[in-house]
Amino acid sequence: MEVAKTIVSVRGLVKAARSKGKRIGFVPTMGALHIGHISLIKAAVEKCDFVIVSIFVNPVQFGTGEDFEKYPRPLEADLGICKKAGVDVVFTPVRELMYPSQNLTWVNVEKLTEQLCGRFRPGHFRGVTTICAKLFNIVAPDIAFFGWKDAQQAIVIKRMVADLNMPLEIVICPTVRRPDGLAVSSRNKYLTAEQKKDAALVYKSLQKCREMVDVGITDSRTIITEMRKILSRASSIEIEYISIVDAEMLQEVEYIAGRILIAVAVRIGSTRLIDNILVDLSKQ
Repeated sequence: MEVAKTIVSVRGLVKAARSKGKRIGFVPTMGALHIGHISLIKAAVEKCDFVIVSIFVNPVQFGTGEDFEKYPRPLEADLGICKKAGVDVVFTPVRELMYPSQNLTWVNVEKLTEQLCGRFRPGHFRGVTTICAKLFNIVAPDIAFFGWKDAQQAIVIKRMVADLNMPLEIVICPTVRRPDGLAVSSRNKYLTAEQKKDAALVYKSLQKCREMVDVGITDSRTIITEMRKILSRASSIEIEYISIVDAEMLQEVEYIAGRILIAVAVRIGSTRLIDNILVDLSKQ
């Protein structure tokens, strides 16, 4: 496994692999790798001949007061995980390489970024789309892999790639969960054991939504009310939002029909957690 620290070196490694007819897979990360990231890497290894993982804590997607400074950066452990998982190259740029001067050019996906997390994290998705565009230009992958836990991010990136005719495919992989249902996240490290038990209520609320839909209840307000009851069982949980939106444009719906995303964001202590499920009644 190679560790590339410069744009020139990673492009050279990709060029050499492509000259041999290899399909390039790419997994962009902010490090602090866990089993969710490993599932993305495994998918890339299965689908591609040459896999690159980037590790870069992107400063421009963090807002004022967010956890950029304390975001975990266990680089050596991450490199070990990548090597064991069969990664060919890990790209580890520093901030000065990715943003050598004041950034004046931004990629902004409209409408899709105005709902859900976009309402509470102004500028976040502009930072995500800009860094992904930069990384796609540097790595030039055939396929890039993202997780469904960050559903809004995945949908936004997929739309950016389509709208800008970027020559790559976006693959969205399923959410990985702990046995209690809590979605695996780098930010789970901030939670105490008791807080993790409380956090498991997030997925329980989403399961309640699915159960209600399965018995024919499709009124969004009724479903959200029941989800709130479940989350209110833990006094540590502060609900940021519960939203039921169409899975294409992320606009809120009164009734569940077709392909729908049910998304939740909460705070437990100083930690912000998100989760979601997809309900597709068009297949029934």
